[in-house]
Amino acid sequence: MSEELPLRAVSGLDELIDYYRAAPVGVRANMIFSADGAAAFAGRVGPLSDPTDQQLLVALRGFADVVLVGAATARAESYGPVKPSATAGRTARIAVVSRSGRLPDSLLADPAQRPILVTSARAVSEHGLDRDKRWELLIAGTDTVDVRAMVIELAQRGMGRVLCEGGPTLLDELVGADLVDEICVTLAPKLAGARLPGGGDGLLSAPTALRLDHVLNHRDYLYLKYSRR
Repeated sequence: MSEELPLRAVSGLDELIDYYRAAPVGVRANMIFSADGAAAFAGRVGPLSDPTDQQLLVALRGFADVVLVGAATARAESYGPVKPSATAGRTARIAVVSRSGRLPDSLLADPAQRPILVTSARAVSEHGLDRDKRWELLIAGTDTVDVRAMVIELAQRGMGRVLCEGGPTLLDELVGADLVDEICVTLAPKLAGARLPGGGDGLLSAPTALRLDHVLNHRDYLYLKYSRR
């Protein structure tokens, strides 16, 4: 690959999605940030997005076995079951990381598409989360959720391709555990007046080096993809 990656303009989703079809086995993260580094505006991602970015999010789900999201994001964005994919012909499960079991009603509306509740053994004991049959339970960790154990357990259940949709706290935990294999970033041409939360202590002794695979442009939005060297 050339050391210089020219900016490539794409005409729309059909051309854009070709750059994302080869989903890694492991964790792929998909995030959007404003030009000043905010991951949300007024607690929601929607104000930063545009129709093409939203269509890309749906398309990426078609290449994943499971969509992983934090409970706060699931509530703020009123998550529901993942719809069948037109890009890959399969429907991903959805897994929500929560210590309280507070999931939005929209996610629990279809008994045939139960979400996976990822939580800790302590949370199960304190909140009786094993008594609610509206979700499938995945216990990862004793006192808090162990994201490494979570990813291993998902893979053992046949969900090796994980698409993390945030929020920033969950992404920080995955990065801190050195679990992110690929991150797809949409840079929105907007100012949101907020700062992206800084990284935590984690387990890394130095930042993980990534390679820029492409820079795409559509209507002033930039679509970046990074992967491990």
